[in-house]
Amino acid sequence: RQALEEMRALYERNQADVSEAKAGRTDLIFLIRFRHCCLLRNQRCLLAYLYDRLLRIRALRWEYGSVLPNTIQFHMSAEEVEWFNRYKKSLATYMRSVGGEEGLDLTQDIKPPKSLYIEVRCLRDHGEFEIDDGTTILLKKNSQHFLPRWKCEHLIRQGILEHVLS
Repeated sequence: RQALEEMRALYERNQADVSEAKAGRTDLIFLIRFRHCCLLRNQRCLLAYLYDRLLRIRALRWEYGSVLPNTIQFHMSAEEVEWFNRYKKSLATYMRSVGGEEGLDLTQDIKPPKSLYIEVRCLRDHGEFEIDDGTTILLKKNSQHFLPRWKCEHLIRQGILEHVLS
């Protein structure tokens, strides 16, 4: 906001000086050029800042999944939330288009797994959790389970489960 206010003030001063320079004050041309360079620099800085925020929001989709925690969403503008939702839909459409009938979930294995099953500890009560074979597991705080990695990776990223290392 401060950068935008500074840019607005520089632009208004430049506009006033340009009208005076057209009237014959050629000594203002260098000042006008200097302010214009300041405006371009501020514009580049703001664009770099916005691009960095978009990269971070894109990384949030891969880290947290399709639903962002409220604490993170609170710090985002309405336009950023809208961009996140459009990116989420675009990624989902792409994942459905590859990998056959079910699609391919690219967000599953961020790092290549060393084993298909891992031991996890539940950090908070989550309720029932169903695995592929139809088995239902009750995820209660401090309970430990041996589960397929791909089924519980999202829960690990959300902080519900913790990977227990031997």
